[in-house]
Amino acid sequence: MVNTEPVGTLHAGFSSPGATAASWSDVRERLAAAEVFWISTVRPDGRPHVTPLIAVWRDEALYFCTGGAERKARNLAENPRCTLTTGCNRMDEGVDLVVDGQAVRVSEDDLLHRIARDYAAKYGWNFVVRGDEFVGEGGNVAQVYRMTPATVYAYGRDGEHSATSWRF
Repeated sequence: MVNTEPVGTLHAGFSSPGATAASWSDVRERLAAAEVFWISTVRPDGRPHVTPLIAVWRDEALYFCTGGAERKARNLAENPRCTLTTGCNRMDEGVDLVVDGQAVRVSEDDLLHRIARDYAAKYGWNFVVRGDEFVGEGGNVAQVYRMTPATVYAYGRDGEHSATSWRF
């Protein structure tokens, strides 16, 4: 069997001597397990907008949802490029992950149902799929987005500091 796992590039200038590149399988597991992400989008006037959200990892992409009138949804309608980050706020432990890509609306019915099940399993949040949107238990309506990574950065601080990147 051929190994098709992407190989990361270690950035020696930002890594401890002797550090090794993070493995994609470890980064993938961390993305799947992360509970809170921060999304960075760009407002139409060029100012940044950053806010926390929750997301699920499926099929080599991150999926998240937001109300159509929320600032991040309005920003994504104008400019789909965004960054999702997650990690640890401690100096000497953890791994910080930065995922750059473009967010696109999800409208496929069967995929929306799978993502809704993923949210229920991971967070206990139950959504009903109505058309191409999620409806929450409180009646809130949300659009669902898929963000396929274009570039991923992993900054490790577990014992040794390392900076690894992948381009897709």
